Amino acid sequence: MEGAKAECVEGDGKEKPDESEVVHLRRTIGLLPATSFIFGTVVGSGIFIAPKGVLMNSGSVGVSLLVWALCGVLSTFGALCYAELGTTFKKSGGHYTYLLETLGPLPAFLRLWAEFIFIRPAVASYVSLAFGRYVVEPIFAPCPAPAVLVAMVSILGVTFVVAVNCWSVTLASRTQVTLTIIKTFALILIIIPGIRALAQGQTEHFQGAFDSETLDLTKLPLAFYSGLYAYGGWFYLNYVTEEVINPNRNIPLAIILSMVTVTLCYVLVNVAYYTVMSADDLLMSDAVALTFANRALKGMSSLIPILVAASCLGALNGGFFGVPRMLFVGAREGHWPALFSMIHIRRQTPLPAVLLLYPMVVVMLGRGDIYQLINFASFSRWLFIAMATLGMLIHRYRFPQYPRPFKVPWVIAVIFTVVCFFIVGLSLYSDPWNTGGSCVLTLSGVPVYYLTVKHQYLPPRLRRAFNYISRQLQILLEVARQEVSTY
Repeated sequence: MEGAKAECVEGDGKEKPDESEVVHLRRTIGLLPATSFIFGTVVGSGIFIAPKGVLMNSGSVGVSLLVWALCGVLSTFGALCYAELGTTFKKSGGHYTYLLETLGPLPAFLRLWAEFIFIRPAVASYVSLAFGRYVVEPIFAPCPAPAVLVAMVSILGVTFVVAVNCWSVTLASRTQVTLTIIKTFALILIIIPGIRALAQGQTEHFQGAFDSETLDLTKLPLAFYSGLYAYGGWFYLNYVTEEVINPNRNIPLAIILSMVTVTLCYVLVNVAYYTVMSADDLLMSDAVALTFANRALKGMSSLIPILVAASCLGALNGGFFGVPRMLFVGAREGHWPALFSMIHIRRQTPLPAVLLLYPMVVVMLGRGDIYQLINFASFSRWLFIAMATLGMLIHRYRFPQYPRPFKVPWVIAVIFTVVCFFIVGLSLYSDPWNTGGSCVLTLSGVPVYYLTVKHQYLPPRLRRAFNYISRQLQILLEVARQEVSTY
């Protein structure tokens, strides 16, 4: 991979242009886009799909509401830890950068490997499947929607988001703000009728809310996975640190504003669901928000699928905006093919990193089952998040004088790290097939690291072929490396 770095096409030796014309990622994300970026990425398909997974694995209405609240608190703790990491280390790249700076190159490379091979494809797949389901199912209701059509619409949604993020950073940012406004309206549309019905005394579905007979402690980690999936996205702003205006101020502020709002909205939405629907009704529904709308919003029920589909697009857009920056930084550090560290010479977007994720997502769509995809991706994702916050604590201990513009209380960091490791460990027992497969795929990156990055054991013929393909793709995509440092 480092060999490819040396072989890629360089400039033509002309005099360096002024700062406004050079190829680099620019700081264009202010407080409002940053807050919209987090809120809009967190509030995706999760709140409209995960309630079924949380209830299915928690066993009762009361425990499921408790799981939702605790997931919000835990996610906020994690977000605060990442606010410290994002203001301590000024590079983009999120998890990868923090693992590299605190625990070393191997954990950082494994994070890149897992992200590209299955985490991002799985995450994008279940969000896009939710998008496809909410677009198609209302057309065929009450009959089941054809799975092939759902998959085709899902691919169209992914294609649209990839095209936007390849075209323009500004367009992607404005798209995120617009979709965030739409999904906020969708949440309000669910919360208000639910709370109104609750105020009118419709509380029968909360009777026996904490039924201990249906509680299975071994499945609780999977309930947390579903809930944490719905809150997932609080770390996406850390992927684009180098593009945030005044990151020392805007990263912590955007994280705090967005996470408090999301947690409050999620708990209220679930209360609204259970006010209108029984636990059995929710478990039988594949599109919870649509079932809710058919009962509580009869005059506007046709609007809900459109709003939810837009919400899913917002989550997809946030993912494809943020994650390619991690691959971009990894390639810049020599841990990933150099092509991924290049930017389109006119559009100033990390086009190769965005574009080359696309086929992996399409392939993963073939798995099809949303809840299996959640468990499959969540094990490695939360393992590396726990490792990143553990690395933060180790870095604090080893370098106490290192400047930290924002510092989270150590109690919060310790609680978050311990809980994450506990959930990850117990999930191997709860769902050994999916979480075990995720673990094996993650560890498969170890020999790849030693063969391609650490020792360069690739045969010369294979290396030359790889370099040739990289050069041709660079010319075809019209991309080049950054010409100035952005950190």
